[in-house]
Amino acid sequence: MGLAAAYHALQAGHDVTVFEADRVAGGMAAHFDFDGLSIERFYHFVCKADQPTFDLMRELGIADRMVWRGTSMGYFIDGKHYRWGDPLALLAFPRLGLISKIRYGLHMFLSTKRTDWSALENVNAKEWFRKWGGRRAYDVLWKRLFDLKFFEFADNISAAWIWTRIKRVGTSRASMLQEELGYIDGGSQTLVDALVEAIAERGGTLKLGARVSEVTSRQGRVTGVIADDAAQAFDAVISTVPTPFVSKLVPGLSAEAKARYDAIRNIGVVCVLLKLAKPVTGHFWLNVNDTTIDIPGIVEFSNLRKLPNTIVYVPYYMPQTHPKFGRGSEAFVTEAFGYLRKLNPALQPGDLLASHVGRLNHAQPVCEPGFLSKIPKVQTEIRGLQIADTCFYYPEDRGISESVRYGKLMAQAIADPGVWRAEGR
Repeated sequence: MGLAAAYHALQAGHDVTVFEADRVAGGMAAHFDFDGLSIERFYHFVCKADQPTFDLMRELGIADRMVWRGTSMGYFIDGKHYRWGDPLALLAFPRLGLISKIRYGLHMFLSTKRTDWSALENVNAKEWFRKWGGRRAYDVLWKRLFDLKFFEFADNISAAWIWTRIKRVGTSRASMLQEELGYIDGGSQTLVDALVEAIAERGGTLKLGARVSEVTSRQGRVTGVIADDAAQAFDAVISTVPTPFVSKLVPGLSAEAKARYDAIRNIGVVCVLLKLAKPVTGHFWLNVNDTTIDIPGIVEFSNLRKLPNTIVYVPYYMPQTHPKFGRGSEAFVTEAFGYLRKLNPALQPGDLLASHVGRLNHAQPVCEPGFLSKIPKVQTEIRGLQIADTCFYYPEDRGISESVRYGKLMAQAIADPGVWRAEGR
């Protein structure tokens, strides 16, 4: 989002400096060297609804790097694999009765056709699923996924938020029977590199390893930032840091404004990345509902992006207060690979070729019913200061497409704050 905002602000004629605390650009989309392979620290995929991504890639001259591939989804329930994700798989699924299947299938179909989410804004996702598909369908297909992603918040998640995820993936298909997802050739780093290059070509400055400790203001107007203990003056500031940091970062905000940012809760993630000598499944993603496996699923990334080895992401979403969150990386790798061997007993210890563990304290906002009313305005009470992170995308989930869309809007709003009135944000 920050890089996209910088690019579009430069396009509009502004002088731009980007401060990035990390040693690399790109945030959650950045790559790292994983045993000789350049790959995202946290997995990304593209859906056919992601128009802002396609528009930006076209502007940057990399539209030809978009690759589409047929993918599939599976379910692992109580020790057994089931094909999933299309009408025939639903009809063949033995763990629901015919009436439940019809109700569930109708719910998913109508969700992909819905265009207005306002009626879902104050609806609880748990009750929404139960109303349409019944208690049995919710318990078999969704309950454990919610429990292992949101823990104590699992029964209070917005139906609008989960609907957008269903619609985005459900409409990314080659046909009724074939899901089709995309990736950028070379990974998301291809887009990051193109943005960094475009920023430099237009005279922008990118400062890596530069930690901003304060956004300064005077008499209700932003004046600049303090970065690495040095004050620097700016007429406008865009912040894309996670909301939990905002209160400390912007001391000039009122107590009421700070309380709004502080009220937004986040789930952390420990993401285990494994390189294997053989596949685990034939699916891109596998949902898991098994009492002996304490993860909601895996992402077998090499079943989307063509890679020389099997690459699997095993995300552990959990509050930072959870006892597991502070465990060492080795414990997570051992447990995650053990789970993969339950999913595919043909895996042997020697099939684990490399591992990496990434952590984020603020990875996923907890979007409860009525969440829209909790989100502060992007244009803050301090003139010239805009603030947004991934929770502002609501009801959309985190993703590159929403990041680049918001980055463009924030750049436009430097000169025209009415952009956000038109967006209702």
